[in-house]
Amino acid sequence: MPHALNADLHSHSRFSDGTLTPEALAARARGQGVELWALTDHDELAGQARAAAAAAAEGIAWLGGVEISVTFAGETVHIVGLGIDPHDAELLAGLARIRDGRLLRAQQIGDGLAKVGIAGAYEGALGYVTNPDLVSRTHFARWLVDTGVCRDNGEVFRRYLVSGKPGYVPHRWAGLGEAVRWIVGAGGAAVIAHPGRYKFTPNEEYALFSEFKAHGGTGVEVLTGSHGSADAAKYAGMAIEFDLAASRGSDFHSPDESRIDLGTLPALPKQLTPIWQQLAPRIRRV
Repeated sequence: MPHALNADLHSHSRFSDGTLTPEALAARARGQGVELWALTDHDELAGQARAAAAAAAEGIAWLGGVEISVTFAGETVHIVGLGIDPHDAELLAGLARIRDGRLLRAQQIGDGLAKVGIAGAYEGALGYVTNPDLVSRTHFARWLVDTGVCRDNGEVFRRYLVSGKPGYVPHRWAGLGEAVRWIVGAGGAAVIAHPGRYKFTPNEEYALFSEFKAHGGTGVEVLTGSHGSADAAKYAGMAIEFDLAASRGSDFHSPDESRIDLGTLPALPKQLTPIWQQLAPRIRRV
């Protein structure tokens, strides 16, 4: 697999908190010149069969994918699994357990917002949900913007949905070791998603990378929609330090919300090993 491949290995469909179907995502990816694509819905594999078929129809190489929610050092961290078998029993059971807590959490978010005078938020958020097992903060954000409570998603999270704000409800996700084990057991490679987003101290971040590596994790997103050039340089260095392969993915959710479109990130730095070289046997080629 070539180094300078237009690979987009992080995107979301209506099966989690994206707004497009897997078919529409595949068509958009092809239109943007994507050569290798992965759908990585949050804690959900239900869109994988449609994504694989759509990629084949569009002439794009494809990897099975998922994004798993993990609790580490009191914060939520996301671990992307690439090249996974979407029928693996242990992975499916683990993801089902994670999803079980999402509905209660969503109800508690609605209760918190009601206490500060925003009534009907839970019911409003449900109107944006296509998978009732995966109500997320993104669905609340869309409702709060569309009803005029906030100007945009950034304001929603700053005012209501982060730690210390009235709509914030912590949730106990999977353990880091569990998530990595599920991914590796399903034949895939585990990747730390958008590390620049986490509010860790340097020691906590070092512990994350160290434990992730010790559990069998093999990749880190260097280029992603929420990373600027300084983030990309920092995590390129950490990929080298921890001997991790580098991944590239837009984290695309919606044409109206995402900062980066599918397939529009720069190429990975040449000194890094792309994750797709490690996963070459798992890639479904057209």
